[in-house]
Amino acid sequence: MPDWLVGLAIAFGCLIASWGLLAILARRLPPGVLRDLAAFIPDCVTTIRRLRKDPRIPRRAKIAILIAGLWVASPIDLIPEFLPVIGPLDDIVVVALALRYAGRQVPRDILLAAWPGETKLLERLLGPAHAPQTDPPPSPARRPDPDR
Repeated sequence: MPDWLVGLAIAFGCLIASWGLLAILARRLPPGVLRDLAAFIPDCVTTIRRLRKDPRIPRRAKIAILIAGLWVASPIDLIPEFLPVIGPLDDIVVVALALRYAGRQVPRDILLAAWPGETKLLERLLGPAHAPQTDPPPSPARRPDPDR
């Protein structure tokens, strides 16, 4: 077997082993922000897949969600993935912006039903729920000012 093929097989084996080690370590994280952050991208991918198939979602929101899904799946990134800590930052930002946009287009209960992770994280990402617009209360009748 050629030496370059052996080297390639070893590199590929190390890559698969490191992914497995990261998956095991991510499951051992204590509950909290780190665990939520480790599960953010997989939860986003699951949410994108669920919302893409939902007929109640407007087309504009589906397009934004599809673009975010393609961005995450694309091997071309603004920040290379191999950089520690900041590598997946561009993926997280694009997905967060797409989910915020979809959150304005889609009823919140549908979005929360599609989210497989901790709902606190998604609610924090989406921001406060907006109350439905109602007519403002009528202003009290003004009496004429007697000093004028």
